[in-house]
Amino acid sequence: MSRFRLISAAVLLAMAANVHASATVSTTTDSISRALKATSNATSKLSSSLRDNKIVREAQDDAASFVASEGAIRGVRLESAFEYIRQEAPEMKQATDAQLAEAILTI
Repeated sequence: MSRFRLISAAVLLAMAANVHASATVSTTTDSISRALKATSNATSKLSSSLRDNKIVREAQDDAASFVASEGAIRGVRLESAFEYIRQEAPEMKQATDAQLAEAILTI
């Protein structure tokens, strides 16, 4: 009888671990999806409203350096573009610098 209980306990533990792993994967996937959606929204808003702006266009090289260096390289033109975008598009104030840099690259 104790062998049966031991096997049952092992099966229950394995099932519980599987459920926990699935929940963790689901949470991580949801977080990544939300981040991608936010970046996509930022990109589409910037692309349509700021495409022809000289300040933003001239910041593309700096934006590429920023993205490639994961934020370590922050050029003057990119900083100017960030300031301009946040001033002209108030809905973009909550966007991160990384999201704005990626959006500038897609313009």
